[in-house]
Amino acid sequence: MIAREGMVPLAMAVLAGVLVLHFIGLLQSLVFWILALLVLLLFRDPEREIPSQPLAVVSPADGKITSISTVPDPYLPRQSVRVVIQMPPYGVFTTRSPIEGKVLESPAMQKASNIPHGVWLQSDEGDDVVMVMTRGLLKNEPRCYIRIGERIGQGKRCGFVHLGGRVEVYLPENCRMVIAEGDTVHSGSDIIAKLVHAR
Repeated sequence: MIAREGMVPLAMAVLAGVLVLHFIGLLQSLVFWILALLVLLLFRDPEREIPSQPLAVVSPADGKITSISTVPDPYLPRQSVRVVIQMPPYGVFTTRSPIEGKVLESPAMQKASNIPHGVWLQSDEGDDVVMVMTRGLLKNEPRCYIRIGERIGQGKRCGFVHLGGRVEVYLPENCRMVIAEGDTVHSGSDIIAKLVHAR
Protein backbone atom coordinates (compact mmCIF):
# COMPACT_ATOMS: atom_id res chain seq x y z
CA MET A 1 0.00 0.00 0.00
CA ILE A 2 3.04 2.29 0.00
CA ALA A 3 5.60 2.84 -2.76
CA ARG A 4 9.15 1.68 -2.09
CA GLU A 5 10.38 5.30 -2.25
CA GLY A 6 8.29 6.06 0.83
CA MET A 7 9.59 3.26 3.05
CA VAL A 8 12.70 5.07 4.33
CA PRO A 9 10.97 8.43 5.06
CA LEU A 10 8.13 6.58 6.79
CA ALA A 11 10.52 4.51 8.92
CA MET A 12 12.48 7.63 9.90
CA ALA A 13 9.31 9.55 10.86
CA VAL A 14 7.98 6.63 12.93
CA LEU A 15 11.33 6.06 14.63
CA ALA A 16 11.63 9.75 15.48
CA GLY A 17 8.07 9.73 16.81
CA VAL A 18 8.75 6.73 19.04
CA LEU A 19 12.00 8.19 20.40
CA VAL A 20 10.52 11.62 21.12
CA LEU A 21 7.46 10.03 22.72
CA HIS A 22 9.65 7.87 24.97
CA PHE A 23 12.22 10.47 26.01
CA ILE A 24 10.33 13.78 25.82
CA GLY A 25 6.56 13.38 25.64
CA LEU A 26 3.43 12.85 23.60
CA LEU A 27 2.83 16.48 22.65
CA GLN A 28 6.32 16.94 21.23
CA SER A 29 6.08 13.68 19.26
CA LEU A 30 2.88 14.69 17.44
CA VAL A 31 4.79 16.50 14.71
CA PHE A 32 6.52 13.25 13.73
CA TRP A 33 3.26 11.26 13.72
CA ILE A 34 1.70 13.91 11.48
CA LEU A 35 4.77 13.66 9.23
CA ALA A 36 4.34 9.87 9.09
CA LEU A 37 0.71 10.30 8.02
CA LEU A 38 1.78 12.80 5.36
CA VAL A 39 4.34 10.31 4.01
CA LEU A 40 1.64 7.62 3.89
CA LEU A 41 -0.59 9.97 1.93
CA LEU A 42 2.06 11.09 -0.55
CA PHE A 43 3.52 7.63 -1.17
CA ARG A 44 0.34 5.57 -1.12
CA ASP A 45 0.27 2.82 -3.71
CA PRO A 46 -3.10 1.03 -3.69
CA GLU A 47 -3.69 -2.30 -5.39
CA ARG A 48 -5.50 -2.11 -8.72
CA GLU A 49 -7.76 -4.60 -10.46
CA ILE A 50 -6.08 -5.29 -13.79
CA PRO A 51 -8.52 -6.08 -16.63
CA SER A 52 -8.10 -9.53 -18.19
CA GLN A 53 -7.97 -8.31 -21.79
CA PRO A 54 -4.70 -9.26 -23.54
CA LEU A 55 -5.03 -6.70 -26.37
CA ALA A 56 -5.96 -3.84 -24.05
CA VAL A 57 -3.59 -1.00 -23.20
CA VAL A 58 -4.08 0.13 -19.62
CA SER A 59 -3.26 3.57 -18.33
CA PRO A 60 0.30 3.72 -16.98
CA ALA A 61 -0.52 6.52 -14.54
CA ASP A 62 -3.24 8.19 -12.54
CA GLY A 63 -4.22 11.49 -14.06
CA LYS A 64 -6.07 13.41 -16.73
CA ILE A 65 -5.84 12.83 -20.48
CA THR A 66 -4.65 16.18 -21.80
CA SER A 67 -3.85 15.26 -25.40
CA ILE A 68 -4.41 12.53 -27.99
CA SER A 69 -2.69 13.06 -31.33
CA THR A 70 -1.06 11.29 -34.25
CA VAL A 71 2.64 12.14 -34.36
CA PRO A 72 5.97 10.71 -35.53
CA ASP A 73 7.29 8.47 -32.77
CA PRO A 74 10.55 10.10 -31.49
CA TYR A 75 11.82 6.69 -30.37
CA LEU A 76 10.82 4.29 -33.18
CA PRO A 77 10.66 4.82 -36.97
CA ARG A 78 6.88 4.98 -37.32
CA GLN A 79 3.78 7.13 -37.00
CA SER A 80 2.09 6.67 -33.65
CA VAL A 81 -0.79 7.81 -31.49
CA ARG A 82 0.53 9.82 -28.55
CA VAL A 83 -1.53 9.90 -25.36
CA VAL A 84 -0.47 12.48 -22.76
CA ILE A 85 -1.48 11.92 -19.13
CA GLN A 86 -0.94 14.72 -16.62
CA MET A 87 -0.51 13.28 -13.13
CA PRO A 88 -1.95 15.26 -10.19
CA PRO A 89 0.65 16.77 -7.84
CA TYR A 90 -0.77 14.94 -4.81
CA GLY A 91 -2.05 11.71 -6.33
CA VAL A 92 -0.61 8.21 -6.66
CA PHE A 93 2.85 8.50 -8.20
CA THR A 94 3.54 4.85 -9.06
CA THR A 95 3.47 4.05 -12.78
CA ARG A 96 2.42 0.72 -14.27
CA SER A 97 3.15 -1.14 -17.47
CA PRO A 98 0.52 -0.44 -20.16
CA ILE A 99 0.92 -3.89 -21.76
CA GLU A 100 2.50 -7.25 -21.10
CA GLY A 101 5.73 -7.63 -22.99
CA LYS A 102 9.49 -7.47 -23.17
CA VAL A 103 11.58 -4.37 -22.54
CA LEU A 104 13.67 -3.45 -25.59
CA GLU A 105 16.02 -0.58 -26.41
CA SER A 106 15.84 1.62 -29.48
CA PRO A 107 18.99 3.25 -30.94
CA ALA A 108 17.14 6.57 -30.68
CA MET A 109 16.90 6.10 -26.91
CA GLN A 110 20.67 5.70 -26.69
CA LYS A 111 21.66 8.65 -28.88
CA ALA A 112 18.99 11.31 -28.35
CA SER A 113 19.77 13.91 -25.72
CA ASN A 114 16.86 16.24 -26.49
CA ILE A 115 14.10 13.79 -25.52
CA PRO A 116 13.36 12.08 -22.18
CA HIS A 117 14.27 8.44 -21.78
CA GLY A 118 11.48 6.17 -22.92
CA VAL A 119 10.69 2.54 -22.15
CA TRP A 120 9.98 0.44 -25.25
CA LEU A 121 7.71 -2.52 -24.62
CA GLN A 122 6.96 -5.14 -27.26
CA SER A 123 4.14 -7.64 -26.84
CA ASP A 124 4.33 -11.28 -27.92
CA GLU A 125 2.19 -10.31 -30.93
CA GLY A 126 4.77 -7.73 -32.02
CA ASP A 127 2.92 -4.60 -30.88
CA ASP A 128 5.25 -1.75 -29.89
CA VAL A 129 4.29 0.59 -27.05
CA VAL A 130 6.62 3.30 -25.70
CA MET A 131 6.07 4.89 -22.29
CA VAL A 132 7.83 8.10 -21.27
CA MET A 133 7.90 9.53 -17.74
CA THR A 134 8.82 13.20 -17.28
CA ARG A 135 9.84 15.03 -14.13
CA GLY A 136 7.33 16.14 -11.50
CA LEU A 137 7.19 19.23 -9.29
CA LEU A 138 10.46 18.38 -7.54
CA LYS A 139 12.25 17.99 -10.91
CA ASN A 140 13.59 14.67 -9.64
CA GLU A 141 14.54 12.04 -12.19
CA PRO A 142 11.67 9.53 -12.53
CA ARG A 143 12.48 6.04 -11.24
CA CYS A 144 12.26 3.07 -13.59
CA TYR A 145 12.09 -0.39 -12.01
CA ILE A 146 12.49 -2.47 -15.18
CA ARG A 147 15.57 -3.16 -17.28
CA ILE A 148 16.26 -3.99 -20.91
CA GLY A 149 15.59 -7.66 -21.64
CA GLU A 150 13.14 -8.15 -18.80
CA ARG A 151 9.51 -9.14 -19.21
CA ILE A 152 6.75 -7.34 -17.37
CA GLY A 153 3.08 -8.08 -16.96
CA GLN A 154 0.24 -5.76 -17.92
CA GLY A 155 -0.56 -3.33 -15.11
CA LYS A 156 2.50 -4.27 -13.05
CA ARG A 157 4.41 -1.58 -11.20
CA CYS A 158 7.29 -0.27 -13.31
CA GLY A 159 8.26 3.21 -12.08
CA PHE A 160 7.68 6.23 -9.89
CA VAL A 161 7.39 9.98 -10.56
CA HIS A 162 7.90 12.20 -7.50
CA LEU A 163 4.95 14.56 -6.89
CA GLY A 164 3.48 13.75 -10.27
CA GLY A 165 4.63 14.63 -13.73
CA ARG A 166 3.58 13.88 -17.27
CA VAL A 167 3.43 10.42 -18.77
CA GLU A 168 3.30 9.95 -22.53
CA VAL A 169 2.35 6.72 -24.28
CA TYR A 170 3.17 6.13 -27.96
CA LEU A 171 0.84 3.52 -29.45
CA PRO A 172 0.54 1.81 -32.87
CA GLU A 173 -1.23 4.11 -35.31
CA ASN A 174 -4.02 1.60 -35.96
CA CYS A 175 -4.99 1.14 -32.30
CA ARG A 176 -8.57 1.83 -31.22
CA MET A 177 -8.85 4.54 -28.57
CA VAL A 178 -11.43 4.08 -25.82
CA ILE A 179 -10.77 7.32 -23.95
CA ALA A 180 -10.99 11.00 -24.92
CA GLU A 181 -9.23 14.21 -23.96
CA GLY A 182 -10.38 15.38 -20.55
CA ASP A 183 -11.01 11.87 -19.18
CA THR A 184 -9.59 10.90 -15.80
CA VAL A 185 -7.84 7.53 -15.66
CA HIS A 186 -6.36 5.25 -13.02
CA SER A 187 -3.14 3.34 -13.56
CA GLY A 188 -3.33 -0.37 -14.17
CA SER A 189 -7.12 -0.61 -14.14
CA ASP A 190 -8.51 1.80 -16.76
CA ILE A 191 -8.17 0.85 -20.43
CA ILE A 192 -7.05 3.67 -22.73
CA ALA A 193 -6.83 1.78 -26.04
CA LYS A 194 -7.11 -1.61 -27.69
CA LEU A 195 -4.55 -3.06 -30.05
CA VAL A 196 -5.96 -4.12 -33.43
CA HIS A 197 -4.87 -7.30 -35.18
CA ALA A 198 -6.15 -8.35 -38.61
CA ARG A 199 -7.84 -11.73 -38.60
